[in-house]
Amino acid sequence: MRQGQTPPSLADIDALAQAAIERLPDQFRDWLGPMLLRIEDFPDADVIREMGLETEFDILGLYQGRHVGMKGDEPTGALPDIIFLYRRPLLDEWCESGEALDALVTHVLVHEVGHHFGLSDDDMERIEADLD
Repeated sequence: MRQGQTPPSLADIDALAQAAIERLPDQFRDWLGPMLLRIEDFPDADVIREMGLETEFDILGLYQGRHVGMKGDEPTGALPDIIFLYRRPLLDEWCESGEALDALVTHVLVHEVGHHFGLSDDDMERIEADLD
């Protein structure tokens, strides 16, 4: 980011994530269905504590919910699955790594979607490669 420019907003990160979702294979988008995507500046205190994070910058994204293999037996009142992307940690990683912001957002999103599907890291790497 150049001096004098404003950092990408929550809406900017959301737009990048939505574009990445549109590039996912049809089967994935169909399965995601009611999954919510939330862009927040940082994880909340509960996430920091539960994940054992040292700081709020130690996590770029988080999947909360039940993976596809567990679908169909949701308890009454169950919340929808949610993928969180954390703007400030993403921006720090973007500045430190020099990676394109859209590529970084796509990487984190694919990783979190992979948790939804119960995929291995190798599977997620193949999906990312196909998106490029």
